[in-house]
Amino acid sequence: MTYCLAIQFNDGLVFCSDSRTNAGPDRVSTYSKMHRFSVTRERSLVLLTAGNLATSQAVVAQLHRDLADDNEMNIAKARYVSEIADYIGQISSVERAKYQKLGGPDAEGFDASATFILGGQIKGSPSELYLIYPEGNHITASEQHPYLQIGETKYGKPILDRIIRPETSPETALRCAILSIDSTMRSNATVGPPLECLFYRNDSLEPHELYNTLEESHPYLIAIRQDWDKSIRSAVERLPSFTAGLEDPQ
Repeated sequence: MTYCLAIQFNDGLVFCSDSRTNAGPDRVSTYSKMHRFSVTRERSLVLLTAGNLATSQAVVAQLHRDLADDNEMNIAKARYVSEIADYIGQISSVERAKYQKLGGPDAEGFDASATFILGGQIKGSPSELYLIYPEGNHITASEQHPYLQIGETKYGKPILDRIIRPETSPETALRCAILSIDSTMRSNATVGPPLECLFYRNDSLEPHELYNTLEESHPYLIAIRQDWDKSIRSAVERLPSFTAGLEDPQ
């Protein structure tokens, strides 16, 4: 399992992902789920992946091959981010079908599907954000729902719902993204560090303005986790008294 999210707001895009692909009593594996593609001063794109690792790695490999071979369709030639989302969806559905077939009729419960978040900007167009489903279709973020999640989404959703707005600052968006993943790690051992965090500023068309990797022992990750825990406990203690609130005003 994994957890990745991306946030769209007035100043740009924030991406955050964990790196765990397997968690068991005797084995923990980690792979990067964040992939960056750019053409300097012309386009900058980030792809987050979740689901079957073989499928997602095959999709990313095909994207790089198409770029290297200068194929008719590749990330550098598409006119719109939505076209790239369609292109990734097509590759994903083909790879999923291939691996699902390899599983054979006896592979009950085998799931070769992968899900992606694609975000970025092509010169002359606004920044865009898409969630690409295993079937190949996709949805986009909106002003009413300015973030997208893939993987183990439920534990990290509440803070995003409460805080993220179009006017949210990049700093606040990054903090919320990290807390969203940390909350998920707290409740689900299949999500784990290192975390990758990236901020893309609108119209910069650079590969990244701010990118960092946070290991489990990173001082910032420890500090934000401890401060968040302390703040939640303090907020609960300050809530109106339940028994006092039930007293008859008469």
